[in-house]
Amino acid sequence: MKVLLANPRGFCAGVNMAIACLDEAIKICGPNIYVYHEIVHNKYVVERFSKQGVKFVDTIGEVPMGAYLLYSAHGVSPQVRQEARDRQLRTIDATCPLVTKVHLEAVRFARQGYTIVLIGHHGHDEVIGTMGEAPERIVLVETPEDVAQLSFPAETRLAYLTQTTLSVSEAQRVISSLKVRFPEIVGPPKEDICYATTNRQEAVGVLAPQADVVIVLGSQNSSNSQRLKEIAREIGKPAYLIDTVKELQRDWLRDARTVLITAGASAPEVVVQECVDFLRGEYGAEVEEITIREEDVHFQLPRELKVLQLQT
Repeated sequence: MKVLLANPRGFCAGVNMAIACLDEAIKICGPNIYVYHEIVHNKYVVERFSKQGVKFVDTIGEVPMGAYLLYSAHGVSPQVRQEARDRQLRTIDATCPLVTKVHLEAVRFARQGYTIVLIGHHGHDEVIGTMGEAPERIVLVETPEDVAQLSFPAETRLAYLTQTTLSVSEAQRVISSLKVRFPEIVGPPKEDICYATTNRQEAVGVLAPQADVVIVLGSQNSSNSQRLKEIAREIGKPAYLIDTVKELQRDWLRDARTVLITAGASAPEVVVQECVDFLRGEYGAEVEEITIREEDVHFQLPRELKVLQLQT
C-alpha cells in the first residue's frame, strides 16, 4: 500500500489560535472555564479540554454569574454577548478573525440598507452568529434551488456573504445563481471562504484522482471536513470521515493500493499520525507527503487574554 499524505491538512490559523487561547486561559485562570459551544468542531479536541475540567455550554444561562467564558472559533451573535454582559461574565473572544470579517461585512451591508443573502448551512454555529448581527436583514440559502425560491420587492438592494467553511465549488454555484436571478447583487470585496478551507479542498481535488480510497480525519459536525469527503466522492472516489483510527474499517481498504489521507481544519495532527502508523504497521504502507500549497498564516491571541496575562 502507498499512502499519500495531503499537505496542507489539519489545523488552520484560526483553530490554532482558539486552542492556544483556551490552553493559555487554563494556565492563567485554572480549568474552571466555560466555553460557549465547542471550542472547535472536533471531538478529540473537545474531549481533551473536558478532561481538564473545561465546561462546554449551549446557553449563557448555564454559566455561573461572574465566571470566565470563552467564545469559540465560530463566533457568536450580539445577543449572546449581551447575555454574557448581563451575567457579568469575564469573556475571552477566540473567534477566528476570518469569521469576524464576515460579521463586520454583515453589519456594514445592513447599515447601508442592503438585504443580505447569506450562503451557508442551516444550524451551523458560524451561520447562527453571523445572522445574529442583523437578523431582520439576512436571508439564509444553501443551494441554487433555495435561490430560485427567493422573492424581494423590486427596489431591494441585495448583497451576499458566505460561511467561511463551504465547498468553493458549492458556494460558486449558489453565487452564480444569485447573480443570474439578481444581476445587481453585490458581494464582499474579498471572498469569505477562508484560505485554509480553500487550500485543503484544492489538495483533495489534486490528489484524490491518484488514490483508490480517501480518508478524512475530522468530526461529523465539522463543515470543512464534510466538504473534503464530498469533494473526493464527487471525483468518484470512496471517501470516509472519521475522528480517529479506531473508526477505520478494514473493508474500506480491501484492494486499495493507494490511500489518500487528509484532515479537516479542526482535526489535530496526532489523529493523522495514528492513522498513518496503523497503515504502516498493518499494511506495510509507504508514505509520501505531497505539498500542494504552503501556508504561513498566524493569528495573535485576543486582547482580553493579554490583559489577563499582565494581571498575573
